[in-house]
Amino acid sequence: MTDSLQLNETLAQHALASLGHFALTPEDGLGTGTLILIGPDEPAFWPLFRNSNEYRDGADDPLDRWSHRVLTGVANMHDGKAYFPFGTAPYHPFYSWALRTGRAWPSPIQFLVHDTAGLFVSYRGAIVVPDSWPVDPPSQRPCDTCEGQPCKSACPVGAFVNGYDVPRCKAHVTSDQGTDCRHNGCLARRACPIGQTRRLSAQSAFHMEAFL
Repeated sequence: MTDSLQLNETLAQHALASLGHFALTPEDGLGTGTLILIGPDEPAFWPLFRNSNEYRDGADDPLDRWSHRVLTGVANMHDGKAYFPFGTAPYHPFYSWALRTGRAWPSPIQFLVHDTAGLFVSYRGAIVVPDSWPVDPPSQRPCDTCEGQPCKSACPVGAFVNGYDVPRCKAHVTSDQGTDCRHNGCLARRACPIGQTRRLSAQSAFHMEAFL
């Protein structure tokens, strides 16, 4: 039997953490047990990942390859199975899984916002274990008490005014005026008071490069 303490101890060795869980239902088609969403434990995660073989070998998709290797190993240690938000179709519904944990919600700019990671929430995978974990009481959506909701006005080109305008966002980030976003991460995400100091600029730059 695997409980949350045991799994979290294993995840901590890889600078990862549980970002929420929920009980599976027959409709999920994944058997019985508990699904746990896994993400980086920042800021400890980035230095660890940069020392990995995947980061250093120069091949494509280093973070996805690292995530697959590490989370598959963690799942095997705990009699579970790992699932990932990347790879080939059909894709797993990580967005709806996140909502079911009671720890993530749609934000005013549509991106998911997490109770501790804010708008920088990132799911590297999920692990299903056969054990039934106690259901945590839902957290409070941080946007409901966020004064002014600064994420809505932080984008310098208004990429979130009418939904998320991806082409406008990319055009800005690749321009001379987009240097701050490109090197330090999305200004809208950084405006969220939750988790503001957790993500390192180098990690944000890595993700922005992959986005572009």
